[in-house]
Parts: sequence; C-alpha cells; structure tokens
Amino acid sequence: MEVDYKTGVSLLKQGQAPGNRDILNQITVEFDSLIEFIKEKYFTEYISFGGSKIKFVTGKAGSGKTHFLQLLSIASKELGFNTVNFSAKQIWLHDFKDIYTEIFKKSDLMLCLTKCAANIVVELGYDYSEIPADISFVDYLSSIGEFDALIKKEIRNQLRTMFLKNPFIDNNFAIACSLLTGSILGHPVLESSNRDLLISWLSGNKDIKIASLRNLGLSPAKITKHNARHMLRSLAEVHRIACFPGIMVTIDNAEILVSSTSLDTIRYTRLKREDAYESIRELIDEIDTMRGIMFFYAFDRELIDNELSGIKSYQALWMRIQNEIVSSRFNNFTDIIDLDRFAAERFTKETLLAMSEKIAGAVNMLSSGANNISDETADAILSKAQYAKTSLPRQIVHATVNSEHWQEAGYERF
Repeated sequence: MEVDYKTGVSLLKQGQAPGNRDILNQITVEFDSLIEFIKEKYFTEYISFGGSKIKFVTGKAGSGKTHFLQLLSIASKELGFNTVNFSAKQIWLHDFKDIYTEIFKKSDLMLCLTKCAANIVVELGYDYSEIPADISFVDYLSSIGEFDALIKKEIRNQLRTMFLKNPFIDNNFAIACSLLTGSILGHPVLESSNRDLLISWLSGNKDIKIASLRNLGLSPAKITKHNARHMLRSLAEVHRIACFPGIMVTIDNAEILVSSTSLDTIRYTRLKREDAYESIRELIDEIDTMRGIMFFYAFDRELIDNELSGIKSYQALWMRIQNEIVSSRFNNFTDIIDLDRFAAERFTKETLLAMSEKIAGAVNMLSSGANNISDETADAILSKAQYAKTSLPRQIVHATVNSEHWQEAGYERF
C-alpha cells in the first residue's frame, strides 16, 4: 500500500525505501534503466505472452532492494498486472499454501470472473455494454425474449471450454470458477451460501466443511502446501483468460530465513528453513508449468554468504539459482540481480552527486537540513565502497540527510 509523501520522506530519512510513487520517481538514479529493461523484456514481451519466471534480488543492507521492488510494482501496475507485494517477515515461506493464500487475498477473483463472463457474452454474439448493471445476462435475455434451452446449452459449453477443458486449471478450481462465473451470468443459478463456500475454499479457509463441496461437484480436498502451486497456476490462468497480462509477485526480506531475532514474529528453525528452501526449489522446477506469472524474492547478502544456514547449505536449491557463467559486466538477464555489483559498475561520482541532489530535494520539500554532498564526500564514499559494510545508496542517504553528523563521525562508520 502506498504511503503519503510525509511518511515517505520520514522513511527516506531513516534510510528506508519511501513507498511513495512520487518520491521513488524523484530520487531514482540508474535503477530506472534496469527497471525499463525488465518492463520491456519480461513484463511486456514474455510474461504477458504466457511466460513465467522467478528472479532473486540481493545486496547489502540499504542497497535498494525494497526500492527496486517498489519500482517494479509501479511498472507492472502501469501495464495492468495484478501486483502482489508482501514481506517474509509477515508470511511464512516454508509452506507454499501461505504464499498462495496471500496472493489470492490480494487478487480480485470475482473481477476476473466478471471479465470472463463478459467474454462469454461476446462469444454468444451479444454486446456486454448493453446489459444493465443491476441485472444478469440471463435476466437481460429474458427481458428481450431470447432466453431458451439453446442459450442454456451454449452457456454451459462456453463455461466448460473456458475452465474445465483448460489443462492449466486444476479440476476443482475449474469447477468452482465455472459455477461462480455461471452465477454472474445467471445460469447455472448458485445460492449465495454456496458462492461463499466456494470463495472460502479457494482462499484456503481451514474452517469450511470440506464434505459440503461434494454437493457442488467438487472433490472434498483441502488446499495444502502440496497442491498450492497448482492452485496458483490455476489462478494465474484465470487472470489470463480475463485478459490481464499476468501476476507479478514480490517477496521482500527473505533473509529472515537466517537472521530472525527475538523481535520478529516469524522465526525459523532449521527444519522450517530447509522446508522453505525446498518450497522455493519446487517453485523453480514448476515455474515453467505456469503461465503469466513472475516472482521476485529479495534478501540481504547474508542469505547467500552464510554457508552454514544460507541458500548454499541447501544444494538442491543453490544448484538451480547460482550463475554458472559469470560475466565481467552486469548481465540484465541474470536470475540473481546483485544490486551491489550493479552499483559498482554503474555508480560513478556523478551518479552519487545526482542521487544526493535528488534526495535533498525530496526531503527539503517538507523540512530542511538535507544538503547535497560535496565532491570530496563522493570521492571518499567511492574509494571505500568495495569494503564498506553499508551499501552506496544508504551511505548517500546518510551523508545527505545527516551531513553534519556524518562528517563528524567520519567515513569509517561505513
């Protein structure tokens, strides 16, 4: 959820991503070229044509991972994607059902099915815009004397072709969507209690009576971590049928797998951490069976560098995501987007000065005290960048917003 400008500036002054579209666009330097590349090559030319992909974003603390994900969200929304963003600090990663449930919760399934119903109306030779908003398609046909047994049969055939015969949609998911779409059209009729039951089941609600699904023609099966990926594939396919270009999912703060503290509400044991790695491994292996969906997992370098409990400790996952060919230049197609390496290659003295100027401009619109860094400060930050514990972007924020304190403390603090 986007925050207001004042809150965004407050977050920026703390060295965090602002979460505000205007501020993001105002202070972004260099990242925009990479965002445009992903927007064109992946969102526009690949995902929207039925492709699927998973990428990982890493870097030191403050390297701009959350900022980068927020820019991706803006870009995907502009293209009409259903964009889902959440943090691994709030959602468990070891059980894919939790991830599916979060994506479903942040998707408007009924909007998708309404668009599917509109497509069926068009296929039957009618103009959907002519149907009054307060009546169903069937009621409209009845009002003009054109609802008969042949129309009923055609509606059922269209629903069967759209959902039940689609190999990318789970059978139970297909039956549920067929019934819900039929209720929008007005045939077959679905009672409101059954409608609520289907939506509750699709959302992964544990409290429903599974046996009640039999009466609607569904197999009495719960959504679990074992079938959640199939459910997500089905959800993505329904978005495609509804003419959405796809679903874009960002999962931030995945380093919690190895760095959770007593203050975190989610803490991983070794077994849960390995389950999370296995869940990601399974998603990688099955991503090509999905259409129209893209994942971005973001995490601090520790998740890779920690050989005892990080990704490298789970060989089945590490073998799938490591870059087998390491280029001397940053590769825009890489599956692991290393923002530290990107900064080391693209950030020059002029880049740092421009970034500082933009940050100062954003902060000083509401308050004062932010100052552009000097040439000497930029040189000092660049000279120690390779060995600094803090990333270049965060150093620039600190030096711009807290210039006096930064100079008093000295460059070694970074």
